[in-house]
Amino acid sequence: MNLDIFDLSGKVAVVTGGNSAIGRAIAEGIAEAGADVVICARRFALCQKACAEIEKLGVRALPIKCDVSHADEVNSMVDTVMKEFGKVDILVNDAGVGERGEPVTKITTDDWDRVMNINAKGAFLCSRAVAREMKKQRSGKIINLASVCAFVVMDNSAEYCASKGAILQLTKGMALDLARYNIQVNCIAPGIIDTPMIHNHLATREGKEDIRRIPMKRPGQTNELKGAAIYLASKASSFTTGSCILVDGGYTLR
Repeated sequence: MNLDIFDLSGKVAVVTGGNSAIGRAIAEGIAEAGADVVICARRFALCQKACAEIEKLGVRALPIKCDVSHADEVNSMVDTVMKEFGKVDILVNDAGVGERGEPVTKITTDDWDRVMNINAKGAFLCSRAVAREMKKQRSGKIINLASVCAFVVMDNSAEYCASKGAILQLTKGMALDLARYNIQVNCIAPGIIDTPMIHNHLATREGKEDIRRIPMKRPGQTNELKGAAIYLASKASSFTTGSCILVDGGYTLR
């Protein structure tokens, strides 16, 4: 097998939420495979910092401030990418929010809207804008970040689980719509990953119980998402669409 099929040299990738945690690791992995990277998120200073570090890999990295829940900001972001690079080959929809909060009877409308607008609506808005350009190219890769919570549920996380279930179905719907244009749409469903957002939780009694539920008996590391992302972004996945790769240490086996 020629491993050149994983080479992303000459490709342009947009990674939403790529300034930290899982998105940051995926952006780095795609850059390590040779692609230029655009990192967009609400915290522009972190985007700039991530891009400065990624450019040390010998690729170009462009930071853009963007709130993915607002269509005008998303469209402006894509316009900027097209002006700077002339194309978008890969979109990674990683921007997201959500941690264990309240039981469903205490979830406010604002709580619900915040999670759904960023996690589900944001992925839709970015995919719609980028897919319009990919259709002209007759090629493209869209990778959505779902979660094990699209398959199993955790307590006090109803809105988050709903948003990730939506991502799973959005992936399938887009894959069907865009297959005729040689655009593959897939998703990655991480399990419990040791990110800054949940690092302190993992040290608590509840967090240790979460880890005990993982057959591999440890949380994942952000770097362990790189392989799945590079596969889905490259020629290696040219006949894979509408699929979801679980990277969960076996969590959903139970």
